[in-house]
Amino acid sequence: MTKQHNDYYTYAYLREDKTPYYIGKGRGRRIYRKNRTINAPTDKSRIIFLKKNLTEAEAFKHEIYMIFVFGRKDLGTGILRNRTNGGDGCSGAVHTEARKKAHSERMSGEKNPQFGVPHTEAQKKANSERNSGEKNPQYGRTGALCFNSKAITAIQPDGTQRHFVSGTEAARELGINNGNLSGRYLKPGYVSTRGKWKDWQFIYENPAGVL
Repeated sequence: MTKQHNDYYTYAYLREDKTPYYIGKGRGRRIYRKNRTINAPTDKSRIIFLKKNLTEAEAFKHEIYMIFVFGRKDLGTGILRNRTNGGDGCSGAVHTEARKKAHSERMSGEKNPQFGVPHTEAQKKANSERNSGEKNPQYGRTGALCFNSKAITAIQPDGTQRHFVSGTEAARELGINNGNLSGRYLKPGYVSTRGKWKDWQFIYENPAGVL
C-alpha cells in the first residue's frame, strides 16, 4: 500500500497591493524555487503559505479551488497568471503516462471539485452563503484573501453609498466578476473611468484590517 505523505502545501505569490497573482502547490522548498513561467516576488513577505500538512491529493484539490475562486487573466475570468486550472505537476517529479492517466481518471466527472459548478443565480447565492464568513477556508486571512469576509462600501457617482457584508455579496448583487472586483476595483484610490461602473468607487470598510 502506497504511503500517504502529508507534507504538501498550497501557496500564493502576491502583488505589492497584496492581491494574489499566482497560486501553486508543492512540498519542501518548492515555494521558493525558480518558476519557468512565473517570477516569484523578491520580497519574501509576498510569498505566503495558504494551507500546510496536506496529502498530495488534498493539495491538488485546494490549488484547483483557489484558482477557480480568483480566476485566470488569460481566460478573462480573474486576476491570476496561472496558465492552467491547477491539479497538474507533481512537486518536481516526472509524470509517467500511467500516472497522468491515473490522475486524469481521479479528477474526471463528479470526482472533479469543479464538476457541476452552479450557474443559476439561486445556485450562485447558495454557493456564496455556503462559503461565506467562517465557513470560507480563507476566513481571517489578511490582504486580498479577506475578500470573502470583509465588508465593503460601493460609492456611486452621485455619492450614494451601498454597503455589503463581503466582496462576494457585492459582486453577486451588482453583477461584477469576483476577480475584477478584488483585483481592480478594490485597489486603494481606484475609481473606474469607463464601462458600467464608470465613476464608481469600491472600498473596504476596514482597510487597516486588510492591508
